[in-house]
Amino acid sequence: MVKNYALVVVHYFGGHCFFLCCKGREQQILRTPDIAIHVEGESAFLTEAELLDRLKIRNLFRRQMAVGELKIHTIERNIKVMPEVKKVEVYKHIGNKWEIQLELRKPIARIFNQQGQSYYLDQDGFMMYRSALHTARVLVFSGAINDPYNPRLHCSFINNGTLKSSQKIDQIYRISNYVCNDPLMHKLIGQIHLQKNGDFVLIPLLGDQKIIFGAAPNSELVQDKFERLKHFYKEALPHEGWNKYKEISVKYEGQIVCRKR
Repeated sequence: MVKNYALVVVHYFGGHCFFLCCKGREQQILRTPDIAIHVEGESAFLTEAELLDRLKIRNLFRRQMAVGELKIHTIERNIKVMPEVKKVEVYKHIGNKWEIQLELRKPIARIFNQQGQSYYLDQDGFMMYRSALHTARVLVFSGAINDPYNPRLHCSFINNGTLKSSQKIDQIYRISNYVCNDPLMHKLIGQIHLQKNGDFVLIPLLGDQKIIFGAAPNSELVQDKFERLKHFYKEALPHEGWNKYKEISVKYEGQIVCRKR
């Protein structure tokens, strides 16, 4: 969304109306924009300084730039395609003032695939390329993941039941989205490994057992598996002890299967 504001001064003399323009406004030196960055959580993948640097590299903003040279539509289009950006609005004000308002994407998972790529998945199911300057405290996925980085790919496309796909991104999204929004699981689970047989294995931050989660073909099954797991952690482990079991499995419907040490 782009808003332009023009200054019109009206004077009345003897019943006649005169419109006077601000002389030389287009030649005024443009100020550095006021930048407001909105991000949910603690992980901001883009700072004000980094944004200004990118605009300068693209020659969209520079020192001693005249107001008349400002191309706010072009600036907004360039910012909108940045992988960290969810929404952007650029406003041009009276005089030499202008502002940029950003809403950044919130990463919920970091993925290491078998091609040596590392990228993030955000809360809306979009891929974000990893930043060399910033890291996020999110679930880490590794193992037999072949899905390449593709910023145009979205989980709603993969979740289409009429399409056949061997990609795991939709399952990764379902698991990480649940963990990110559940207080207990968010504190408990730190890393997830995908085995060659398609099973996801959860590695908790507390204790040294592994959790066989299995596949995550739909959100209902993901919720059911985590509900069983939470019930076990709340009701059984406090009595049995955290170190009694080396493996906990919620892979099969309606079951919790444990293996002792």
